[in-house]
Amino acid sequence: MALYKIEKKLEYIKEKPFRLEKEIQEITENNLKAIFGLEFVKSEFALNKFRIDTLAFDREANAFIIIEYKRDKNFSVIDQGYAYLSLMLNNKADFILEFNENLDKALKRTDVDWSQSRVLFVSPSFTNYQREAINFKDLPIELWEIKRYENKTLSFEQIQKAGTQESIKTISKTDKLDDAVAKEIKVYTEEEHLTNVKEEIKELYEKLKLAILNMDNLEIKPKKVYIAFVSGRNVVDILPQRKALKIWLNMTLGELDDPKGIAKDVSTTGHWGNGDYEIKIQNDEDLEYILSLIKQSLKKNKK
Repeated sequence: MALYKIEKKLEYIKEKPFRLEKEIQEITENNLKAIFGLEFVKSEFALNKFRIDTLAFDREANAFIIIEYKRDKNFSVIDQGYAYLSLMLNNKADFILEFNENLDKALKRTDVDWSQSRVLFVSPSFTNYQREAINFKDLPIELWEIKRYENKTLSFEQIQKAGTQESIKTISKTDKLDDAVAKEIKVYTEEEHLTNVKEEIKELYEKLKLAILNMDNLEIKPKKVYIAFVSGRNVVDILPQRKALKIWLNMTLGELDDPKGIAKDVSTTGHWGNGDYEIKIQNDEDLEYILSLIKQSLKKNKK
């Protein structure tokens, strides 16, 4: 992607390549919250002849995230990704101990949702083979391209999957996939959230989804208990229920301008989604008004 500085004429901004993987690692670790919304746990975490570049924790998913940095292109994202996940699942106590010692907190094994763990590879570029390798709907591996430019600008861009519906579990065991990892790690999809939903609610979800995506360049991230619409941070989280959609707006109590008062205050009650406001809808009667509320959350949370 070419970048230009706007002067009287466009001025091309040259890329400033990274000389060392350590440069990529330091920039990422120092900005984990801003880039990925993750909590830093440990750098160079060594365990059983493995060395994890960065160990992080996802507070939203209550899961450990492993981050690896690459400058060369000669590595298998599948083999390495599953090796790290297997290491984690076979040494859960060590990961929890590392978390507790570095963050001075008391995390228990039952506090962690191991099924939501994943591996992130960060590199200046990926080959076509590596890009193609992640095209499975349930693969707990992400590829992120990092670029640095001469005007002190940095970009992180996730390599998007090509909309495939194929499962990684269809690959033969001879491809060295760890069966234990495949059984315990779970990547959720929109389709699974809509499995037991009535047809009219599915149509309502698709209508709301399209309208939200038309607002801005939001990313859909299906989680364990809801579908998140993200632009830097979660903007709105949606739980499709059999006869309704439950919606959470990521805004603190008192921030939302809601003249009709249709958003429920859930700031003091247990709930799944992000934010203090919950809305439940069964039809599109107030859809335009609800979209105006979602726009307020987008304005607050947009990166």
